[in-house]
Amino acid sequence: MRRFRFLGIGLSALGVAVLAGCGQPEAPVTPPPEPATPIEAAAPVSATFVCDSGLTVAVAYPDPQSAQVTYKDRTWVMRLAPAASGARYINAEVEWRVVTREGEETATLSRLGPTDEAGVVILERCRRPAVSALPVTPEPAVEPTPAGSIQVSAPCKGPQLKLSRVGGDAGAGNRIAILGVQNVGARPCSLTGYPSVTLEDQKGDALGSVRADRTLGRYFRPGQVPGPVELAPQGQGFFDIAWTAIPNEGAGQTTCPSAARIRMTAPGDTSPVSLAQTLDPCGGRIRVSPFRTMAEPEPAT
Repeated sequence: MRRFRFLGIGLSALGVAVLAGCGQPEAPVTPPPEPATPIEAAAPVSATFVCDSGLTVAVAYPDPQSAQVTYKDRTWVMRLAPAASGARYINAEVEWRVVTREGEETATLSRLGPTDEAGVVILERCRRPAVSALPVTPEPAVEPTPAGSIQVSAPCKGPQLKLSRVGGDAGAGNRIAILGVQNVGARPCSLTGYPSVTLEDQKGDALGSVRADRTLGRYFRPGQVPGPVELAPQGQGFFDIAWTAIPNEGAGQTTCPSAARIRMTAPGDTSPVSLAQTLDPCGGRIRVSPFRTMAEPEPAT
């Protein structure tokens, strides 16, 4: 994230000189202040941070002087504030501070004290790779070994992949589906980064009301950066889909959309593979983990 200089926000009066019948100008006219942009008109989410608690914080930046921070189904509109390092946004209640170091963005969401000088109670500590570190179109990589270097296989394509559900978890209103991606082709291939996931209804139409957010790591190991996953013929890689089963009543949601199928596209490919799977994600989003080599790693200590 680039650093923004603090800009004072104010409205300068616009003098409008109109000649009166006696030849004297009228008093300057000050236009009324522009109405604040409603939350519904916010820019699309441009960053998602994974926090130590396992929850996420979604952030939109409508312009260089403001941020809209969403946490636990609540959104705060904040303004840019002075900071010794990184970027800092505040409003009357909370502070959002982000610092980039060594290819990673670390952030804290805190409650403000009597003044807006600093946060006094940290609500969450979160992180995500810096923008330049996020995989977009993976390229074959080179993995060093004691015998030299081995070229990672060509990226996996839809026709050689099979999608299946291999496990899951549930608790406290959260649901997790562990999905397996099997190489059913005759040649090895590799998966790097994140799958593109779309949910479909019974008619095969995409659920446009549910977006897929990328998260670092998974529920048991948040914060892990994606890496290449080699799939030998008949080998499997894994990723998770997580969602909440509790309607967002604060936003007027009383029932949740119903999905009948999961459609996945491998990174850099255009041929999707599908799996018949029923799920009812609430809150308008699901969280998608990167590919990994194991179905169920041990919880982080």
